Amino acid sequence: MTIVRPFKAIRPVTELAHTIAALPYDVQSIEEAREIVAKNPRSFLSIDEPVVNFPEGTDPFGLKVYLKAGALLDALKTFGIFETDDVEQFYLYELTMDGRVQNGLVGCVAIDDYLNGVVKEHESTRVDKEIDRINHVRGCKAQTGPIFLAHHFDQELSDIYVEVKKGLPLFDFTADDGVRHRGFTIPTDWSDTIIEHFGALGRVYIADGHHRVAAASEVAKARRVARGSQEPTEESDYFLAVLFADTELKIWPYERVVRDLNGLSEEEFLDELRARFDVKEIVAPEFGCEPFTIRGANDPKAAEELVKPHALGEFCVFVGGRWYRCWIPEDKRPSDVKEGLEVSMLQRQLFGPVLGIADPRRSPRIDFVGGIRGLAELERRCADDCAAAFALSPTGIDELFAVADAGHLMPPKSTWFEPKLRSGLFIHAI
Repeated sequence: MTIVRPFKAIRPVTELAHTIAALPYDVQSIEEAREIVAKNPRSFLSIDEPVVNFPEGTDPFGLKVYLKAGALLDALKTFGIFETDDVEQFYLYELTMDGRVQNGLVGCVAIDDYLNGVVKEHESTRVDKEIDRINHVRGCKAQTGPIFLAHHFDQELSDIYVEVKKGLPLFDFTADDGVRHRGFTIPTDWSDTIIEHFGALGRVYIADGHHRVAAASEVAKARRVARGSQEPTEESDYFLAVLFADTELKIWPYERVVRDLNGLSEEEFLDELRARFDVKEIVAPEFGCEPFTIRGANDPKAAEELVKPHALGEFCVFVGGRWYRCWIPEDKRPSDVKEGLEVSMLQRQLFGPVLGIADPRRSPRIDFVGGIRGLAELERRCADDCAAAFALSPTGIDELFAVADAGHLMPPKSTWFEPKLRSGLFIHAI
């Protein structure tokens, strides 16, 4: 069973929520975060990525950086920009993107459920990123970024959310990217029902936030050792989460770019590609450019729709200023739930043996681009600092669940969820 519980949220006052809410700290570079905070000093990135408050060249992992995050959060509470609710309750977080609505329960989930595998993970974590978030939690004495969890659909929970949204929202704003965000308190009369239904659902799945939940668990374990008890008696024994039904979620592809071709010429690389896959150059003279590119097309949106993969086992490669559509032959597609993922097949058949990228988690020769940025971004990267780009089909939510249920981990950067949760709207003090 999954243990969820209400909590007393620290949250921005209604009229300022739109100025404070920020994309997660790891969605943009530190340079981009600096620009955002310079334009909007109230952006929660000043707390979530606190090195932006210091001169360039400052060690982002220094103690003073994390202490600054805590001091800024305290200041926001002191000056009435944030407030803390008096009653433990659940909240509802609604996001609307391109007409698609997803409703998430905001609450706290037991750390023990993560440690015992009830909260299923599908990606491995990096120690340095865990340590960063551990120190951030300690500096703030709070969990500031909710973990994005997914669960199987439950009709009664869905019905409760419909009723909740008939009330007045805590916040209601549309961000610069066009995503609408609304938040509601859930009357405490429904708390027991919600707890019961999540208990009956059994397991839940991490969609995004593996490093944050790992950090929360390490803080909880350290505090348990310090107090000499393993019983979950403190706020730190629970982590902040937003839980969404699988039927409402959309996974975007997570594209790859490589900085070099491992010593191969472009033609030699194409020969290796053709030896492993069925390959055909994408030619589209109707878009008014030769060779065909998305950035050069007279209708970039339609050109991108033409290029993107349309079926499982299909991917596209941009190299030498040209796009190629590739198909993985049926006899090279394993039935194993993990090895049959497109990202796994490409790693095994191309990135490892041809490009010499044995561990994509650590290799500086590969980078990852969220699908929301579009395929024109891949062309831009190849013009700037990369030799080739790979557009993939998105991983399905059912594939994520199946891999996690089997106890496997996906290759790094296998899923990109949109819309992204905003940080700073709900904070859990520990």
